[in-house]
Amino acid sequence: MIYENPYADKLHPVREIETIKELIATSKEIFGKKPAFLLKEEKGGDYKEVNFITLKDDIDALGTQLIELGLQDTPIAVIGENCYQWMVSYFAIVNGVGKVVPLDKEQSKEEIFNLVATAGCKAIFFTSSYKNIIKDLDIPFKFQMEVYTKRHQHDLDTSWENLIDAGRKLISHGDRRFIDMELDPMEVRMLLFTSGTTDVPKAVMLCHKNITSNIMDISRIVKLKEDDIALSILPIHHTFESTVCIMTMLFQGCGVAFYEGLKYVTKNMAEARASILVGVPLIFESMHDKIWKQAEKMGKAKALQTAIKINKALKVVGIDARKKLFKSVYDNFGGRLRFLVTGAAAISPTVIRGFFDLGIEMVQGYGLTETAPLISGTPDFTDRYTKAGSVGTVVPSGQMQIVDKNEDGIGEIIYRGPNVMLGYYNMPEKTAEVLKDGWFYSGDLGFIDENGWLYITGRKKNVIVTKTGKNIYPEEIEDYLAKIPYIHECMVYGEDNEETGETMVAVQIRPNYELIEEEFSNANVQEKVYKLLKSKIADLNQNLPNYKRVRHVVIRNSEFVKTTTQKIKRQENKL
Repeated sequence: MIYENPYADKLHPVREIETIKELIATSKEIFGKKPAFLLKEEKGGDYKEVNFITLKDDIDALGTQLIELGLQDTPIAVIGENCYQWMVSYFAIVNGVGKVVPLDKEQSKEEIFNLVATAGCKAIFFTSSYKNIIKDLDIPFKFQMEVYTKRHQHDLDTSWENLIDAGRKLISHGDRRFIDMELDPMEVRMLLFTSGTTDVPKAVMLCHKNITSNIMDISRIVKLKEDDIALSILPIHHTFESTVCIMTMLFQGCGVAFYEGLKYVTKNMAEARASILVGVPLIFESMHDKIWKQAEKMGKAKALQTAIKINKALKVVGIDARKKLFKSVYDNFGGRLRFLVTGAAAISPTVIRGFFDLGIEMVQGYGLTETAPLISGTPDFTDRYTKAGSVGTVVPSGQMQIVDKNEDGIGEIIYRGPNVMLGYYNMPEKTAEVLKDGWFYSGDLGFIDENGWLYITGRKKNVIVTKTGKNIYPEEIEDYLAKIPYIHECMVYGEDNEETGETMVAVQIRPNYELIEEEFSNANVQEKVYKLLKSKIADLNQNLPNYKRVRHVVIRNSEFVKTTTQKIKRQENKL
């Protein structure tokens, strides 16, 4: 059965755009002097607003100078911290210069060099913190960006600011090569290396149409407010941040503020008056946990529970008292937080409902780099509270199917729509494995309910198959284990029993030592921690079928190896 978005009559109207260049141009015309970005010229300083007019002017200037340098139609890499310069460089490259190659700033020197060579880059933009790495890179052009510009002298000919100045001069003398360039919406303009949890990195080829169709689809199911401001905290090279957060905000005329680091999130939210946070489950689960821990420490947990009940009762009669009832919670996050967007990994439905109970709305989505990224999302005009375990309905311009279903209706999620990639760069065989007859085979498993809402159950590659042919989804067992408060995080996998030859369920656990030490004296002794967790898992096992029960427990004291969106890399963490 082919599923389409079931809410055609409720979708928000949007303006049509075919290219990111058109997005920037139309946003300038519509929103003009409204803030597009908020940035700091020095660490710890005040936020400075950059409006939509200045944004377009900076993009035009940089693009013009890059063409003058002979970089048209070449791949150009960008790496560094989230900042205004990063995004302007991205926009200039894709809007008329060449192909952008956004790189993960967490990668090693060897990986960076390898990816630059694989993509055939002729130039790279980098923030100054990568200066010592990039100096050894054999590449014709290296352009240095400063996240904080006030303390730096721009004496380098190749500095970002000097490129902008040179481009402005060219434009003032009538150079319109970049400004007037018409783009093919279907031409490859982005090479995005995937941070797969089980495979080697592949360069996903995306075009303008892939991105703009997704921006319009997101805007059809989620309408932002005129004064919304998002704080940019996720890795900027990732499509979840660049498409779902930054470009969708700009499309709807909202602002984006750049944070100074994770420990400054609350401070930066208050300073920027941010109302939206786009993040991964780990961030929001930690936020939710801290709210209740703080309430308990201050003896206000019961009062908060009472406030939640009052808020629910008032909502029934159409009264919104959130700002008064949960003022202390909002104050913790800068005073204006109203909206959270989560994706990139599974999140506990309890956390989603918990934020809704506190008057903070939460939108959940599912997607991949190969789909630029969103495949499904939870529309703001639906009951997201009762559907908290779902990643929503298929986006308005796409179609979805579940194929190769088992007896429970669980199968592989396949999708087709204008946001599906053009293929993997120089990998025709890998492309053919996932693109078949116009459908993209995601490798993810799930089912769709009677209302057309998608539920993710795991990755096809992660399924544990027993000798009797039973399928066990590690993610399902991990969800059960996550309910044990003494577990900080865990990874479930299959392990063969040497004596019986049977495949059994094993788990690596990073204990929640802080909580364990609070509740048990001398609990930092490994043997005691192991016994505590084994007993809790034994209780949990009683509610699971025999073949799904956890048989082997390993205590892990080191961090799991993860992607930049905090997914555990399963293959790299196996013992």
